[in-house]
Amino acid sequence: MKTIMAYRRPDGSVGVRNKVLILPSVVCAAETARMISQQVQGTVALQNHLGCGQIGKDARMTIDTLVGLGKNPNVFAVLVVGLGCETARPREVAKAIAEGGKPVECVVIQESGGSLNAVNEGVRLAMELVRKASMEVRAPCPMSDLVIAVECGGSDPTSGIAANPSVGSACDRVVAEGGTVILSETTELIGAEHILAGRSVTPEVGEALCSICRQMEQRALDMGTSLRGGNPSPGNIAGGLTTLEEKSLGCIHKAGSSVLQEVLPYGARPTKKGLVMMDTPGFDVDSVTGMAAGGAQICVFTTGLGTPVGNPVMPVIKVTGNPSTFEKMRDNMDINAGAVLEEDMTIHEMGEVIFGEIEAVANGKQTCSEILGYCESSFWRCGTSV
Repeated sequence: MKTIMAYRRPDGSVGVRNKVLILPSVVCAAETARMISQQVQGTVALQNHLGCGQIGKDARMTIDTLVGLGKNPNVFAVLVVGLGCETARPREVAKAIAEGGKPVECVVIQESGGSLNAVNEGVRLAMELVRKASMEVRAPCPMSDLVIAVECGGSDPTSGIAANPSVGSACDRVVAEGGTVILSETTELIGAEHILAGRSVTPEVGEALCSICRQMEQRALDMGTSLRGGNPSPGNIAGGLTTLEEKSLGCIHKAGSSVLQEVLPYGARPTKKGLVMMDTPGFDVDSVTGMAAGGAQICVFTTGLGTPVGNPVMPVIKVTGNPSTFEKMRDNMDINAGAVLEEDMTIHEMGEVIFGEIEAVANGKQTCSEILGYCESSFWRCGTSV
C-alpha cells in the first residue's frame, strides 16, 4: 500500500493540510472572524451566512456542518467566533469540535464587549494556535486514510466524455488503495440513478440512493416547479448539454467502477471504506462544503466551462476535459484531461495522471485555487428562515 506524508490527528484521522480555522458560528460574527484572520497569518476564515433564524432539522444541519468543518482532519485547531444570541450556540459548537482532541478556543462578541474587543482577544488566541500548529510535522501515513471528494461544475460534453471518466479511473485507484471516495450532487444523478444503484453493495443501499433522488425531485415539485427548469443550467445548455439525463450520465462517470457502499446525509462522515454517496445539491459550493464537513481532505473538481471555486478547509484540484478552457483558464486549471481528446491518451492513462496529482497534493503540493486564495463556502438548507 502507498503512503503519504501527512499530519496524524488525535482522533486517528489524517490531514494533508495544517490549518488554523477561524469559524464564525453565525453570519453576524462573520466579519469579526474575517478581521481576526486578516491579522494572523496562518489562519483561514470560513464564510458562514447562516447560524440563526433557523429551526428544527434546518438549524441542526447547519450546526452539524459547522462542527464537521471544524473536525475536518486538515484543521489543526479552531477559533470559534460567535455573537452570543444565535441559534448555533458558539460554545456548544466549540465543545463539540474539541471532542475530537484538537485545540479549540472561543470568542463571543457580546461577552467581549463589542467587536473591537473580540477582534483583539481573537487575534491573541489565534496567534497562539498558529504557534502550536507550526510545531506539527508530517509523518508517513497510509493512503488508505484519504477521503477524496469528487464534484463537477460548469459541465459541458467534454466533462462526460473525458474529465469525469478520467476522474472515475483515478477514484478506482484510490479505492484500490483502501481509501474512500465521496460522490455528491443528488440532482445530477436523476435519470441515471438506476445505473449506480445497480452497483450497490446491498439492495438497501441501492434503494437509499433512489430514495434521495425521489426526495430531491419532490422538493422541486413542492415549490411548484421542476428540476428540469434549472438543470441543466443555462451554462450547461450553452456548452452543449441538452437534458438532465445527459448531464447525469456524465456525472456518474466520476464514480468509476467501484461498488457503492453507503448513502450519507449532507455533511456526515463516511462509516464505510470505498465509494460512498453524499446527499448534496448540485450547487457546487454547497456540495463541496458538505463533503469537507464529512471529512474529505481533497476535492477533485471537474469543469468543462471553467470555475475558480476553492474551499477554506481542503485543496481543490481542477480538472477540465475541454482543451480550450484549459488554455483560457490556465491560472485556475490543474489538469488538462482534454489530452484524452487531442493526444490519444487513454482514460486509464489520464486517470493515472489524476491519481498522481492526488498523491502529490496529499504530500503538500499546492493547487491553483489554494495559491490564488479561493476559499468559498456555503451551507445547504432544508428549511426557511423564521
